[in-house]
Amino acid sequence: MSTRTAKLQLAQRRARRERAARRRRQLGRALAFAAVVALGAFALRPLFTSAVHKLTELPLRHADVIRAQASDKRLDPSLVAAVIYAESKFNDSTSAAGALGLMQLLPSTADFIAQRSGGTRFTTADLATPAINIAYGSWYLRYLLDRYGGDEVLALAAYNGGMGNVDRWVADAGAQGRRLQVSDIPFPETRAYVQRVLDARREYRHTYAGELGLR
Repeated sequence: MSTRTAKLQLAQRRARRERAARRRRQLGRALAFAAVVALGAFALRPLFTSAVHKLTELPLRHADVIRAQASDKRLDPSLVAAVIYAESKFNDSTSAAGALGLMQLLPSTADFIAQRSGGTRFTTADLATPAINIAYGSWYLRYLLDRYGGDEVLALAAYNGGMGNVDRWVADAGAQGRRLQVSDIPFPETRAYVQRVLDARREYRHTYAGELGLR
Protein backbone atom coordinates (compact mmCIF):
# COMPACT_ATOMS: atom_id res chain seq x y z
CA MET A 1 0.00 0.00 0.00
CA SER A 2 1.46 3.33 -0.99
CA THR A 3 1.99 6.12 1.51
CA ARG A 4 -0.52 8.23 -0.41
CA THR A 5 -3.19 5.54 -0.18
CA ALA A 6 -2.55 5.01 3.53
CA LYS A 7 -2.89 8.72 4.18
CA LEU A 8 -6.13 8.83 2.20
CA GLN A 9 -7.61 5.93 4.16
CA LEU A 10 -6.52 7.51 7.43
CA ALA A 11 -8.17 10.76 6.43
CA GLN A 12 -11.36 8.91 5.47
CA ARG A 13 -11.44 7.06 8.81
CA ARG A 14 -10.88 10.34 10.64
CA ALA A 15 -13.69 11.97 8.67
CA ARG A 16 -16.02 9.07 9.47
CA ARG A 17 -15.20 9.33 13.18
CA GLU A 18 -15.83 13.07 13.13
CA ARG A 19 -19.16 12.58 11.34
CA ALA A 20 -20.18 9.92 13.86
CA ALA A 21 -19.15 12.15 16.77
CA ARG A 22 -21.09 15.04 15.23
CA ARG A 23 -24.19 12.86 14.86
CA ARG A 24 -23.86 11.74 18.49
CA ARG A 25 -23.60 15.36 19.63
CA GLN A 26 -26.64 16.32 17.54
CA LEU A 27 -28.60 13.37 18.91
CA GLY A 28 -27.59 14.29 22.45
CA ARG A 29 -28.74 17.88 21.97
CA ALA A 30 -32.03 16.67 20.45
CA LEU A 31 -32.64 14.30 23.35
CA ALA A 32 -31.80 17.02 25.87
CA PHE A 33 -34.20 19.44 24.16
CA ALA A 34 -36.93 16.80 24.12
CA ALA A 35 -36.37 16.14 27.81
CA VAL A 36 -36.64 19.87 28.59
CA VAL A 37 -39.86 20.12 26.55
CA ALA A 38 -41.32 17.06 28.25
CA LEU A 39 -40.37 18.35 31.69
CA GLY A 40 -41.86 21.74 30.90
CA ALA A 41 -45.06 20.15 29.62
CA PHE A 42 -45.30 18.04 32.77
CA ALA A 43 -44.74 21.09 34.97
CA LEU A 44 -47.31 23.18 33.07
CA ARG A 45 -49.90 20.43 32.81
CA PRO A 46 -51.68 21.38 36.07
CA LEU A 47 -51.93 24.99 34.88
CA PHE A 48 -53.22 23.90 31.47
CA THR A 49 -55.69 21.49 33.06
CA SER A 50 -56.85 24.20 35.44
CA ALA A 51 -57.34 26.63 32.55
CA VAL A 52 -59.37 24.09 30.58
CA HIS A 53 -61.39 23.30 33.69
CA LYS A 54 -62.13 26.98 34.16
CA LEU A 55 -63.16 27.58 30.57
CA THR A 56 -65.24 24.47 29.98
CA GLU A 57 -66.30 22.53 33.05
CA LEU A 58 -66.55 25.43 35.52
CA PRO A 59 -67.07 28.70 33.66
CA LEU A 60 -67.10 32.11 35.29
CA ARG A 61 -68.16 35.38 33.69
CA HIS A 62 -69.20 38.76 35.08
CA ALA A 63 -67.05 38.22 38.16
CA ASP A 64 -66.99 41.95 38.85
CA VAL A 65 -70.80 42.07 38.95
CA ILE A 66 -70.95 38.98 41.15
CA ARG A 67 -68.45 40.47 43.61
CA ALA A 68 -70.34 43.77 43.75
CA GLN A 69 -73.76 42.18 44.22
CA ALA A 70 -72.48 39.69 46.78
CA SER A 71 -70.98 42.52 48.78
CA ASP A 72 -74.14 44.63 48.52
CA LYS A 73 -76.46 41.73 49.44
CA ARG A 74 -74.18 40.20 52.11
CA LEU A 75 -73.74 36.98 50.14
CA ASP A 76 -70.90 34.59 49.55
CA PRO A 77 -69.81 35.38 45.94
CA SER A 78 -69.03 31.72 45.35
CA LEU A 79 -72.64 30.90 46.26
CA VAL A 80 -73.92 33.42 43.71
CA ALA A 81 -71.59 31.95 41.07
CA ALA A 82 -72.74 28.44 41.97
CA VAL A 83 -76.41 29.38 41.60
CA ILE A 84 -75.69 30.89 38.17
CA TYR A 85 -73.80 27.73 37.23
CA ALA A 86 -76.64 25.47 38.35
CA GLU A 87 -79.27 27.64 36.65
CA SER A 88 -77.64 28.43 33.31
CA LYS A 89 -73.92 27.53 33.33
CA PHE A 90 -73.40 31.22 32.54
CA ASN A 91 -75.35 30.98 29.28
CA ASP A 92 -77.95 33.70 28.88
CA SER A 93 -81.03 31.72 27.87
CA THR A 94 -84.74 31.19 28.39
CA SER A 95 -85.99 27.94 29.92
CA ALA A 96 -89.01 25.95 28.80
CA ALA A 97 -90.82 27.33 31.85
CA GLY A 98 -90.08 30.90 30.79
CA ALA A 99 -87.27 31.62 33.29
CA LEU A 100 -84.89 34.23 31.92
CA GLY A 101 -81.21 35.03 31.95
CA LEU A 102 -78.19 33.90 33.90
CA MET A 103 -80.05 33.32 37.17
CA GLN A 104 -83.18 32.00 35.42
CA LEU A 105 -85.79 34.29 36.95
CA LEU A 106 -89.45 33.95 36.10
CA PRO A 107 -91.09 37.24 35.07
CA SER A 108 -93.48 36.95 38.01
CA THR A 109 -90.56 36.50 40.42
CA ALA A 110 -88.75 39.44 38.86
CA ASP A 111 -91.87 41.61 39.25
CA PHE A 112 -92.02 40.62 42.92
CA ILE A 113 -88.36 41.56 43.34
CA ALA A 114 -88.87 44.87 41.54
CA GLN A 115 -91.78 45.79 43.80
CA ARG A 116 -89.86 44.89 46.96
CA SER A 117 -86.57 46.47 45.88
CA GLY A 118 -87.93 49.69 44.37
CA GLY A 119 -87.33 48.84 40.72
CA THR A 120 -90.16 51.08 39.48
CA ARG A 121 -88.87 51.20 35.89
CA PHE A 122 -88.21 47.49 35.60
CA THR A 123 -89.42 45.60 32.53
CA THR A 124 -89.07 41.90 31.80
CA ALA A 125 -86.69 42.72 28.95
CA ASP A 126 -84.23 44.03 31.55
CA LEU A 127 -83.53 40.44 32.63
CA ALA A 128 -81.50 40.00 29.44
CA THR A 129 -78.92 42.41 30.88
CA PRO A 130 -76.45 40.33 32.93
CA ALA A 131 -75.88 43.04 35.56
CA ILE A 132 -79.62 43.42 36.22
CA ASN A 133 -80.25 39.68 36.15
CA ILE A 134 -77.49 39.02 38.68
CA ALA A 135 -78.65 41.94 40.83
CA TYR A 136 -82.23 40.63 40.92
CA GLY A 137 -81.17 37.03 41.43
CA SER A 138 -78.85 38.05 44.27
CA TRP A 139 -81.60 40.12 45.90
CA TYR A 140 -83.92 37.12 45.74
CA LEU A 141 -81.29 34.80 47.18
CA ARG A 142 -80.75 37.22 50.09
CA TYR A 143 -84.51 37.43 50.60
CA LEU A 144 -84.82 33.65 50.78
CA LEU A 145 -81.89 33.33 53.16
CA ASP A 146 -83.49 35.92 55.47
CA ARG A 147 -86.85 34.17 55.21
CA TYR A 148 -85.35 30.84 56.26
CA GLY A 149 -83.05 32.11 58.97
CA GLY A 150 -79.86 31.82 56.94
CA ASP A 151 -80.46 28.13 56.11
CA GLU A 152 -78.82 27.72 52.71
CA VAL A 153 -80.48 24.37 52.00
CA LEU A 154 -83.95 25.83 52.48
CA ALA A 155 -83.13 29.01 50.56
CA LEU A 156 -81.76 27.07 47.59
CA ALA A 157 -84.67 24.64 47.67
CA ALA A 158 -87.06 27.60 47.55
CA TYR A 159 -85.10 29.20 44.72
CA ASN A 160 -85.70 26.08 42.67
CA GLY A 161 -88.92 24.57 44.03
CA GLY A 162 -90.80 27.58 45.35
CA MET A 163 -91.42 28.95 48.82
CA GLY A 164 -94.82 27.28 49.19
CA ASN A 165 -93.37 23.82 48.75
CA VAL A 166 -90.46 24.49 51.08
CA ASP A 167 -92.77 25.88 53.77
CA ARG A 168 -94.79 22.67 53.58
CA TRP A 169 -91.72 20.45 53.73
CA VAL A 170 -90.36 22.37 56.70
CA ALA A 171 -93.69 22.04 58.50
CA ASP A 172 -93.82 18.29 57.82
CA ALA A 173 -90.26 17.82 59.07
CA GLY A 174 -90.97 19.96 62.12
CA ALA A 175 -94.04 17.86 62.94
CA GLN A 176 -91.70 14.88 63.10
CA GLY A 177 -89.31 16.74 65.37
CA ARG A 178 -86.51 17.16 62.86
CA ARG A 179 -84.96 19.73 60.56
CA LEU A 180 -85.30 19.44 56.78
CA GLN A 181 -82.08 18.12 55.20
CA VAL A 182 -81.10 17.86 51.55
CA SER A 183 -81.92 14.15 51.54
CA ASP A 184 -85.43 14.91 52.86
CA ILE A 185 -86.46 17.12 49.92
CA PRO A 186 -89.31 15.25 48.17
CA PHE A 187 -88.74 16.65 44.67
CA PRO A 188 -85.82 14.79 43.01
CA GLU A 189 -85.09 17.77 40.77
CA THR A 190 -84.94 20.19 43.69
CA ARG A 191 -82.92 17.76 45.82
CA ALA A 192 -80.37 17.37 43.00
CA TYR A 193 -80.37 21.13 42.39
CA VAL A 194 -79.52 21.98 46.00
CA GLN A 195 -76.69 19.45 46.08
CA ARG A 196 -75.38 20.69 42.73
CA VAL A 197 -75.24 24.28 44.00
CA LEU A 198 -73.47 23.29 47.20
CA ASP A 199 -70.92 21.21 45.30
CA ALA A 200 -70.37 23.98 42.74
CA ARG A 201 -69.93 26.58 45.49
CA ARG A 202 -67.07 24.50 46.91
CA GLU A 203 -65.47 24.27 43.45
CA TYR A 204 -65.82 28.00 42.78
CA ARG A 205 -64.22 28.85 46.12
CA HIS A 206 -61.27 26.61 45.26
CA THR A 207 -60.88 27.47 41.57
CA TYR A 208 -61.80 31.15 41.43
CA ALA A 209 -60.87 32.50 44.85
CA GLY A 210 -58.97 35.42 43.34
CA GLU A 211 -61.57 36.34 40.74
CA LEU A 212 -64.35 36.25 43.35
CA GLY A 213 -62.42 38.35 45.86
CA LEU A 214 -62.10 35.55 48.40
CA ARG A 215 -58.41 36.14 49.07
